[in-house]
This record gives sequence, C-alpha cells and structure tokens, in this order.
Amino acid sequence: MKTFDRNLLADLNVFLTIVRRGSLAKAGIELGVSASALSHRLRKLESGLGVRLLHRSSRSIRPTEAGASLAAELEAGFRTIRDGLTALENRRRVPVGRLRLNVLRDAARLVLGPVLPRYCREFPGMHLDVTVEDRLVEIIAEGFDAGIRYGDRVPLDMVGIALTKPLKWVVVGSPELIAGAGRPETPGDLLQLPCVEMRVGDNSNFPWELGNGDSMIRLDVRGPVCANETEHAVDMALRGVGFVYCLARRVEAEVASGALEILLPEWASEGPPFTIYYPSRRQPPPGLRQLIGLTRKSENLAPLAATDAGA
Repeated sequence: MKTFDRNLLADLNVFLTIVRRGSLAKAGIELGVSASALSHRLRKLESGLGVRLLHRSSRSIRPTEAGASLAAELEAGFRTIRDGLTALENRRRVPVGRLRLNVLRDAARLVLGPVLPRYCREFPGMHLDVTVEDRLVEIIAEGFDAGIRYGDRVPLDMVGIALTKPLKWVVVGSPELIAGAGRPETPGDLLQLPCVEMRVGDNSNFPWELGNGDSMIRLDVRGPVCANETEHAVDMALRGVGFVYCLARRVEAEVASGALEILLPEWASEGPPFTIYYPSRRQPPPGLRQLIGLTRKSENLAPLAATDAGA
C-alpha cells in the first residue's frame, strides 16, 4: 500500500489538473508553476506509483487506461474534500451545533435573555443549553463550553470578554418600608435597619459595597431574611421586608413605577461587568463568537476583532 503524505496529495492534484486541462501549459497557468516543473512532478509521481498515467507527445496529452481510472477516482475524492471544507467554512460563518453555557441568574435575565430571540432567529442551527445558577463551577470539569460571571470572578487561565459596561450597584427600598423603618441618611444607618442579606454562590454572605475607590465602605448588614438570588431579594424589597442591595438595571422598572426607591444614590457603587469566559482563544465552540457579538452590540459596546472573539 502506497504511503499517503501531503507531497503525494499535491502531486495527485497536479496530475488531475493536467488531465482536466488536457495540457501542461494550461495546467501550469492554473497552478501557477511552469510546464517543465509539472512535467518533472508527473514523472516523479509515475515513478513512485510504478504506473504510466499519461500518454504524452509534442502535440497532445491523454490519460492511459490506468490514468483515466485514477483521475475518475481522484475527481470524486477531491470533490468530497472540497465539500467538507465548504461545510466547515459554512459552520464557521453560520454555526451549527450545541452551545452549553453556565450563567449567573442576573446575567441570564439582564444580558442573555434580551438577545436570545434574535440569536435564535439568525442562527437556527444552534441549540443553546443554558444552566442558570450562581454557584461558581469549573466549566471544563462540568462539561460547559463557556460561562458568564462578574469579571472579577473569571478564572485567570480563561479567556474573558466583557459583555457589558461596569455595573452599577444600589440600595433600594419600598415606600412602605421607608415610611415605617426610616430613611437611611448615611451608609452606617443601614446597620440599624432591616436589610435582606445576600448569600453568594460559595454560601458566604455578600457584603454591601457602597461608594467607590478609597471612600468605599463595606457593610455586613443584618435583617430578617437571607436570600441566595436576586429575584427573591427584590420580591422581599417590594413586600417591605427589608432594604436590598442589587444591580440598578435589575430594578429599573420597579424604580420607574415608584414601587421601589433608590436610597443613598451618592453611594452607588461601580462593579465589574458581566463577562463571558471560555478555555481557549484558538478554537471556541460553534456559535460563541456570534453570541458575544450580538450581546456586545445590544450593550452598545465596540465590536471585537475576529481574533479577539476567537474566530
């Protein structure tokens, strides 16, 4: 059995081009090499195979019986290769496959949810398998292609791309709670008022960070309820159970309707953006680059270069 290597593949392509063109000169023009170079490679191929492939004269070239049989097989084989490469290119441009994501609850609602309708319309060949949880997981070990977390929680050995601008954190409360418990005038006042404590993915309590830079104050508030996700905490705020610390964009509608009020607005804190992360910049899974692009576009962020998104 003949050893198959890239030099043999190249020589077979030369042979097939000569047969198709019926001329060394025309084949040379197509391949960008001289007719004499093609003649040398053809002799080398025939010598290596031990079979004469072409009848050559000063006026014509035609395949031998063995050459014609080989050319027919090669035509089918190279067509299969071309089709495979075309399909691969189509998958890159119009992705097909499954994309497994592990996403924070807030990110699922505020970042991923708004772009999914368009993503599904534009890329019908993609199937998104989304696990929504605040528990910090090792995405490779648990079989995920990518995750979305706050930027400061992305592992250092991962490629991380910001999906949003820095996030604004605020304290909110209902008018009923403010009327009954009092309005905090300073961050320290919150230590004497009912607050909804927050427990993060590693089961530790999440300190409230008010202000920015050197003036930032971290508070370990206390209250009648501890929640491990934003939806429950916001519901407790709406019901007047306690003050809540959360993303400003999560409560935009509630604040606009008057159901909640932002307190101590001058102490709003800026935190890391929602960030998508994945293991390798070289070969991202199908559909990830497109999801990143749509999300950043919806957030009015500059598009990434293809290499930045791992295209």
